[in-house]
Amino acid sequence: MFSTSPSPAPDSLPELFWAVARRLRHTGRETLAPFSITPSQSRALGVLAHHGPLRLSAVAEHLHIAPRSATEVIDGLEALGYAARRPDPDDRRATLVSVTEAGTAAGQAIQAARLAEADRIFGALAAEDRAALERILRGLLD
Repeated sequence: MFSTSPSPAPDSLPELFWAVARRLRHTGRETLAPFSITPSQSRALGVLAHHGPLRLSAVAEHLHIAPRSATEVIDGLEALGYAARRPDPDDRRATLVSVTEAGTAAGQAIQAARLAEADRIFGALAAEDRAALERILRGLLD
């Protein structure tokens, strides 16, 4: 059931925040399009690049998704040639997922594209405003 209270003003803090979040999501999808990769796959690629070979259950934990969803994400990365599965040498019943050379190259290119896009978006802010925004966002995450 929806609340009968009035909706927030279009220029209220929550509405402005969500408008910026939508813009960031949209530009993020545009940044990933040349790589034929989804945002979930990009996050998984980053997790694997950062942590090294992982079991699917660990990938799911890092991404805060269900193991079944992690399987689908990794299937997509594997189809693109960005990830590979191999038996876990410590437990033959388990499988490890790792980044391929193509995945490493794609991950680096994606990271560079994201940084360039972030510079374009946040570059409009003065240095002290960017620092204040970073401090505020870190405070909200904590």
